[in-house]
Amino acid sequence: MKRKVFLLLAGILVGAAFTVGLAQMRIEVGGSARAAAPDTYKQLNLFGDVFERIRSDYVEVPDEAALIEAAINGMLSSLDPHSGYLNAAAMRDMNVQTRGEFGGLGIEVTMENGVVKVMAPIDDTPAAKAGLLTGDLIVAIDGESVEGLTLDQAVKKMRGEVNTPIVLTIKRENVERPFDVRLVRAIIHIQTVRSREEGGDIGYIRITQFNEQTFEELDKAIKRIRANIPPDKLRGFVLDLRNNPGGLLDAAVSVSDAFLNRGEIVSTRGRHAEETKRFNARPGDLADGKPVIVLINGGSASASEIVAGALQDHRRATVLGTRSFGKASVQTIIPLSAESGLRLTTARYYTPSGRSIQAKGIDPDIEVVSELPPELKDQLGEPRGEASLKGHLSGEGEELSGSSGYVPPDPKDDKQLNTAFDLLRGTQVNNAFPPDPNRGIPN
Repeated sequence: MKRKVFLLLAGILVGAAFTVGLAQMRIEVGGSARAAAPDTYKQLNLFGDVFERIRSDYVEVPDEAALIEAAINGMLSSLDPHSGYLNAAAMRDMNVQTRGEFGGLGIEVTMENGVVKVMAPIDDTPAAKAGLLTGDLIVAIDGESVEGLTLDQAVKKMRGEVNTPIVLTIKRENVERPFDVRLVRAIIHIQTVRSREEGGDIGYIRITQFNEQTFEELDKAIKRIRANIPPDKLRGFVLDLRNNPGGLLDAAVSVSDAFLNRGEIVSTRGRHAEETKRFNARPGDLADGKPVIVLINGGSASASEIVAGALQDHRRATVLGTRSFGKASVQTIIPLSAESGLRLTTARYYTPSGRSIQAKGIDPDIEVVSELPPELKDQLGEPRGEASLKGHLSGEGEELSGSSGYVPPDPKDDKQLNTAFDLLRGTQVNNAFPPDPNRGIPN
């Protein structure tokens, strides 16, 4: 059996992502694992007694599988916020996130007034080829009304095996009656990197999560920007990691490596020797030494913090924004069967300088706060970071609360983004930009 090691922000942000690598699962039997104390066996017997009493005497016949799953979840949730049991559905969702692809239609959707609204069809997918448009309302799926379904339930109905058909009933503005569209599911790739040339002199790259496709997408984005902006006009890159909840550790290491020529990127330390690892950069800077500004905020967690921390410690980039979430623990996904698994916190990670940002986060080199509109203050409440989570792993030193994850929807109002552009163009000056490479950690 194999196990996966993950860095993730579990249950805090929608689409929380996962991390990293494969290794042989440790099987602890006989003398290789610490023997349980006699009191532990007494407690296990107590659990069995309680389970039998519920089975025999509860007012209704209980679902025994649900009881066991609830007991497992209760045991794991008592450890920390990121350990948990993965049933078959959760394992499938995890695999979709880590692979970065699934069988589906290729549409970004939201829920509006009880129906599913198309935000945008993805290019070269069944949805785009069938002519679905931004603003279309999906009122039925295979003849079944979406009324009463959650967005997650509707999305699960639209996903499925590749090459299987599905019929969507569409209500479109200025079209008198709803109409049916027949599509055939295909492999859909989750796009985690979006980029553009800004003003003909800056490359803007946003990474929304870290999966198996992220480095390849980043590589293409940097090459495209460098091909479209002459070297003498390219002032640098903005790497936007705001509200990126994390993802694959391997992807975070590769993204960091894209901007570094040498040195440690991150290390992990756990109870067992196999959990203690160091990840190092290889020669080759895809940005060819051009200045880099990394944007972070209170929604930047886990793998995002690895990238920001590595580039900050090596003085390769200036980090701008507000303090990040502060999740520096590593989870291992251990398969329990063909369809279920155990997500267990097994290690902490450290930035190249040896600092742990657990329950503290990464402080930006330049703090720029995006003011929350008054109408949103009551809706969003106080910012929450790792230190706010009940049962979180203790930090090493002072623990700090999280910062706001608000990003203005209109780039013209985005103070953090525009400050980065001004610094790269030299219309604004700050002692932290560009960073002094001589103050970084030794390579």
